[in-house]
Amino acid sequence: MSNILPLIGRDLELFSDDIIMSQLELAEIVSSSSFLVLGGAGSIGQAVVKEIFKRHPKKLHVVDISENNMVELVRDVRSSFGYIEGDFQTFALDIGSLEYDAFIEADGNYDYVLNLSALKHVRSEKDPFTLMRMIDVNIFNTDKTIQQSIDKGTKKYFCVSTDKAANPVNMMGASKRIMEMFLMRKSQEIDISTARFANVAFSDGSLLHGFNQRIQKRQPIVAPSDIKRYFVTPQESGELCLMSCIFGQNRDIFFPKLSESLHLISFADIAVKFLAGLGYKAYLCNSEEEARKLVLTLPAEGKWPCLFTTSDTTGEKDFEEFFTDSEILDMERFVNLGIIKNNESFNEELLQLFESTISSMKDKKNWTKEEIVNLFFKMLPDFGHKETGKYLDGKM
Repeated sequence: MSNILPLIGRDLELFSDDIIMSQLELAEIVSSSSFLVLGGAGSIGQAVVKEIFKRHPKKLHVVDISENNMVELVRDVRSSFGYIEGDFQTFALDIGSLEYDAFIEADGNYDYVLNLSALKHVRSEKDPFTLMRMIDVNIFNTDKTIQQSIDKGTKKYFCVSTDKAANPVNMMGASKRIMEMFLMRKSQEIDISTARFANVAFSDGSLLHGFNQRIQKRQPIVAPSDIKRYFVTPQESGELCLMSCIFGQNRDIFFPKLSESLHLISFADIAVKFLAGLGYKAYLCNSEEEARKLVLTLPAEGKWPCLFTTSDTTGEKDFEEFFTDSEILDMERFVNLGIIKNNESFNEELLQLFESTISSMKDKKNWTKEEIVNLFFKMLPDFGHKETGKYLDGKM
């Protein structure tokens, strides 16, 4: 973690005080409990699995659709921590599938179920088909796996939301906000906690992860100059999820206490620091063409071509926030973890409308992005979505 912290403008691990204060209770609960981690081979999922594994659970089962990432997870765990006496197994399954349902029927007995699966990219809203899969993964698979947890007598269900669910401006954030509405309905039958957190630095598919890829492939570094974000390290993301899962009360949303003055940093600033750490000075280019041309010669001179641009694509949020003015906060329980305290609040008619409308679209095998956007506006009247007609896939 130490080498990531300077890149994101910090020199201290965020949750170390809270982990130290809670470590005995955490160790006792984890070592006497069984866990199912869904989406456990993604960046956050792997971090969560490692936080659980190193505290010696009785049972830890991990499910993920990515067979390759699952193999890497097992190699990583074995190389870092070795083995545990508990039952540790991985399953390459799609949680929306019949095979997954059969897997749950065959066992399904877990004290804690943690769902880290998600379509997380803003770029996933560019076409109606990927957008429908986002709805399935982020909303309906979550609802289904909660019901399965209820049916099997699970003690607690945890899932990840996003900072982008607070006053959402993109379909990804809105899908997570709608997911939170579905969680409220299910929270009548099972304890549910969740987390909203910042960008996970160098997580799979992220822009910072892309920096590594560009260097390996000897390609220019491209980043927005006008967008600042909060970041946590992969380990901190795992700690945040585990703390919320174990200590969160029903309907609690945990988030990191981050300050604008201390912790906001632009992608361009990180790119400059990242390159400096590799021994390169950032060389600012004026066009994609210039950057592609100069990458053939500049690295030999200790420079790396960079293109820092302003953002004009659909779904980019100007700023980040973890909570809204109307939400009730508990900022006292932990040092660097804030908690949003939610009352049971949902509109049953709206949830039924959402379910029936999406079901009808699927039955016809015909829907448009506009129809889905209009449905999201019905669910979220204050939804701040603006269509610019430009998407990240159209940029380098």
